[in-house]
Amino acid sequence: MEHLKDTFKHKGRRRQLIEELAQMGIQDQRILSAFDAIPRHYFLDLAFDEQAYTNMAFQIGSGQTISHPYTVAYQTELLQLEKSMRVLEIGTGSGFQTCILCKLGVKVFSIERHQPLHNKAKRMIDFFGFNASLFFGDGYKGNRVYAPYDRILVTCGAPDIPEVLLEQLKIGGLMVIPVGEGAEQKMLRIHKTSDTTFTSEEFGTFKFVPMLERTVK
Repeated sequence: MEHLKDTFKHKGRRRQLIEELAQMGIQDQRILSAFDAIPRHYFLDLAFDEQAYTNMAFQIGSGQTISHPYTVAYQTELLQLEKSMRVLEIGTGSGFQTCILCKLGVKVFSIERHQPLHNKAKRMIDFFGFNASLFFGDGYKGNRVYAPYDRILVTCGAPDIPEVLLEQLKIGGLMVIPVGEGAEQKMLRIHKTSDTTFTSEEFGTFKFVPMLERTVK
């Protein structure tokens, strides 16, 4: 990790991106501050260094992407996080979203189904000194060991809402999940009101890589 450099140019571009996110409607200053504290270019190949602070998604290997900065910020804002909450993240990916969550002071449990991404994300999260619990496995199954969770964040497109994740959500908790089988998904926020009842809100259309049911390497 000694090759990672955060130059004045990087910092300037990062502030421009943060201003853009604010103009697009991100209001939670804690999230904007986290974006300033976590250099996005660290999570991308050097080839993408010049574009790291544009509002774009990039390939990160294993057929996966690092989401648009706006999508990361928007999903995070929908979670309505408070410090020390227990958050289950489905799809660690590059680890960027995981680090944003950690910076906000929540306890993160994150699952990744691609071993190379899991390993790389672990190195990045360790580099920042965050204490997230990372697991290699099938996101559809969640992680019962540490349930229930105050919040669940799904960072890949699900064909439907996995029942097992609803079960692992605390009563009163929220799950933010993009749902849809095509190229686009509807961003849903599910509020668990009792063991058997839920309410759902819809927050626009987004594009995510699909959530796969079986663990692959």
